[in-house]
Amino acid sequence: MSLADDKIRLIMELRREGITDTAVLGAMERVPREQFVPENLIDQAYANTALPIGHDQTISQPSVVAAMTAKLDVGPRMKVLEIGTGSGYQTAVLSPLCRRIYTMERNRQLLREAEARFKILGLTNVVTWHGDGSKGWSNQAPFDRIIVTAAPVEVPPALIEQLVVGGKMVIPVGDAVPGQDLL
Repeated sequence: MSLADDKIRLIMELRREGITDTAVLGAMERVPREQFVPENLIDQAYANTALPIGHDQTISQPSVVAAMTAKLDVGPRMKVLEIGTGSGYQTAVLSPLCRRIYTMERNRQLLREAEARFKILGLTNVVTWHGDGSKGWSNQAPFDRIIVTAAPVEVPPALIEQLVVGGKMVIPVGDAVPGQDLL
C-alpha cells in the first residue's frame, strides 16, 4: 500500500466516523501528515492513531484533529488561536480554513521544527510564538476561535477573556484519570 492509498482509507474512515464537513475533510486530505511524523514512522502516517514526535509529545490521531476542527467551525475570515503547536499538524489543517492562525508552543525545539514545516509547505497565514499557552496571547486578542490541543485540569480564564463574544473554543479538560471531556 502507498501513502496515497493510506490517506484515502483514512479520509473514508473519518467520513464513517461522522466527519461530514467537506472543508475539514479537504484540508485533512491536502495536508501531508507524513511530513509531521518522525522518519521512522512515515509508514504509519495515515493510521488513525497518535504517534510520538519526541520531547514526550505526540501528534494527535487524525480522527481527533478532524473532530476538533469540525467542532471549531472555522470560517475564512476568522482569526484563530491554537494552544499547543506540537508538530504543527493541527495548525496545517486549520491554515486553509481561516484568515490567520496564531499558534503557541511551550517547547522551543518543537516550535522550531514546526516553523520549518510551515515554511516548506508555504503556510503564510501562520504566526508562531514560544510561550505558556494557559496565558493565551493577549496582545493579539481577541480571537474568533480558540483550539487547545493539550488538556488542562480546567479552562484557563485568560483564554475565555481572549475569545470574542459569540466565539468558540474547543478544549479537552480534565485529568488523564478518570478521564477528559472535550468542551
